Amino acid sequence: MEYLLFSLWFTLIHTVAYTAAGMASLHISRNLYEGRQRLLDFLSDMSAEAENDETGRVKRLFLPAQLLRGLLMSLVLYPVLHLLGEISFAGRFAFFFGLMLIYTDIAGAVPFPHNIEGFVYMKPRYLKRDKTWKLYFEIIIYSLVFAFFAAWLLL
Repeated sequence: MEYLLFSLWFTLIHTVAYTAAGMASLHISRNLYEGRQRLLDFLSDMSAEAENDETGRVKRLFLPAQLLRGLLMSLVLYPVLHLLGEISFAGRFAFFFGLMLIYTDIAGAVPFPHNIEGFVYMKPRYLKRDKTWKLYFEIIIYSLVFAFFAAWLLL
């Protein structure tokens, strides 16, 4: 039952933090995700003007995808649950912050303009310094919100 509750809370915290970070950063990162001239043109256009099959698909899959991501990420932590319960709030915060910032993003295996794999494998047109800081802004907000609530509520 402890593991089930952990996964439930973890998934809820992830989904809320992910959504909040995206909403908070969207006003500065619209040019990454929206419009014909968006930097990330390999992603679906999320502008209101592009209301089409792509945006409809994203809207249908967003919540189920985040619930699945949260569940999968929680399962991997089962072996260390008891260890996490023994460390301080600050230690748990640092662990969850690093886990989300480093493991799920900066050191992730899928290339994106602001991570290590992206720097190696992406075309230079996607590696724009004046744009990629916006991606860091979003992941840092997500990592901070997630880490705070996970450190506080999970253990």
